[in-house]
Amino acid sequence: MRERAPEGGRSQAAGKAGLRLFFALWPDDAVRDALAAWARELHRACGGRTTRPQNLHVTLAFLGDTDGGRLPELKAAAGSVAPRAFELVLDRPGYWKHNRIAWAGASETPEALQAMVVDLRAALGAAGFRFDEKPFVSHVTLLRKGNSPRALPRLDPIVWRGCGFTLIRSVPGAEGSDYAVEAEWRAAEG
Repeated sequence: MRERAPEGGRSQAAGKAGLRLFFALWPDDAVRDALAAWARELHRACGGRTTRPQNLHVTLAFLGDTDGGRLPELKAAAGSVAPRAFELVLDRPGYWKHNRIAWAGASETPEALQAMVVDLRAALGAAGFRFDEKPFVSHVTLLRKGNSPRALPRLDPIVWRGCGFTLIRSVPGAEGSDYAVEAEWRAAEG
């Protein structure tokens, strides 16, 4: 596990109540740039508000407000999960009418990624952490408040090679929330 300090210095997380946390796949710059390009294409089709490139991710387990005093326990639970290498191919754009979200998704979720999500959620549950238990769907939210498009643009697949997962903290900012990497767990080959 590697811990990172958020922008501007050391971690502010320890000891603060009400941290907004989630576990995610965090893209490298090449994947982030390709997703941002998809977001621009979808914006032309749907309008709405694009996700800022620095916030693009795949959510594995959303915890929401979490007691900062339990952060060491949370990291220990996550540390019990074996990070796995995976290759996720984001090959289809989509639009959910019920919440007006356009997204990039995968036709198939790699077995290694699915197993990592199952193990992470089991470790969180065993440690007494509550999280959103909706089934895992490998997708990246690219824009919100978009209109239903007549047709979604054809987009080139994005190959995302990863080797673990991250703990992300949502920090309120002037332009919406900023996401800071709190810790990451990577497979040895990563």
